[in-house]
Amino acid sequence: MSGDLAIRNVRILGGPTVDLVIRGGRIAAIGVGLAAPGIPALDGKGRLLLPGLVESHTHLDKTLWGLPWRPNSAGPTLKDYIENERRILREVTVPIARRAGGLLEACIARGTLHFRSHIDIDPEFGLAHVEAMLALRERYRDIAEMQFVVFPQTGLLIRPGTAALMEEAIKLGVETVGGLDPAGIDRDPIRHLETVFGLAGKYGRGVDIHLHDREESGVWQIERIADFTAATGLKGKVMVSHAYCLGQVPRARIEALAQRLADLEISLMTSAPADTEIPPATWLREIGVNICCGSDGIRDAWSPFGNGDMLERAMLLAYRLDWSKDEMLAAALATVTDNGARALGLHDYGIAVGHEANLVLVEAETIGDAVVRRPAERTVIARGKVVAKDGKFIDSRL
Repeated sequence: MSGDLAIRNVRILGGPTVDLVIRGGRIAAIGVGLAAPGIPALDGKGRLLLPGLVESHTHLDKTLWGLPWRPNSAGPTLKDYIENERRILREVTVPIARRAGGLLEACIARGTLHFRSHIDIDPEFGLAHVEAMLALRERYRDIAEMQFVVFPQTGLLIRPGTAALMEEAIKLGVETVGGLDPAGIDRDPIRHLETVFGLAGKYGRGVDIHLHDREESGVWQIERIADFTAATGLKGKVMVSHAYCLGQVPRARIEALAQRLADLEISLMTSAPADTEIPPATWLREIGVNICCGSDGIRDAWSPFGNGDMLERAMLLAYRLDWSKDEMLAAALATVTDNGARALGLHDYGIAVGHEANLVLVEAETIGDAVVRRPAERTVIARGKVVAKDGKFIDSRL
């Protein structure tokens, strides 16, 4: 397959009907009645055309995708979840490549072509997860853009040797330095952040910190993350994932902090969970904070839920926030398209001449219709090649 394709009769984000000509995997022209002799043509039949969807936060290496049903046995505390997961992953014999690869293909079939996946690092299993995920990325490199975060799931400071393993993972090619509840897990937030931002500065990487810590403790930690971001010159390269605390304190407490997040271009990721507060996204987006969405875990030891469909994730966020007007449904879509691309620092993202042709054709009238109904009828195009149709990945690589 050459990556050359003419797409006829499509509506970009619900606009007027146009054609696209793709050459060498990039959009060469957009217009009406474009000539494209000698290359294959795809009739869009008036369908909605979206850019490839963005998964801003998941954990592909830990999924139980494709395995027999396993009743959820986690909880109730965060540490209970972590220990339960460690036990289950010790028991699983199906390799990461099979589980994560199956989930990756399912996500691609639903239109996701850009991923940020956190990879567990731990002295018990060393770099095994990192090595498996780097190999998986290479196998799908021509289809999916995958970024990785080295993630100290069981703790950073409290697990001696973890920081050294994180550094080795970065040297192997992991793009982003992760952190986890600097106060709640490691009990030493400043030293935790010094370690994370120190590695990021040393190797020119970004930062993505899981923050589940609640209320005032969590807010104080986000303030310190902002301090470290400013001090290390990482504006635009930092994300705080979850940040439940921002929805647990009065708005007056976080007004100055929210403006700092906007000014420092620190993105916030939410999975729109049902069991806790989430950041006040309606207000935050109004003042310029970048809000993106991720699935978090999908069919893993933490939760049996998830299917890798980012249109569904956008719907869950809109439902949670009562974003029912068309303009707010478009804002929900942005959390899994443009906002995710901004958070991940993606280049050439979106439907424009010169950009990579990563596209999703959806059988929907409008953006709002696509978010609300999440139609199964989708055609997924990666760099000008059709890679999935109607929920089915073409030519599995498992």
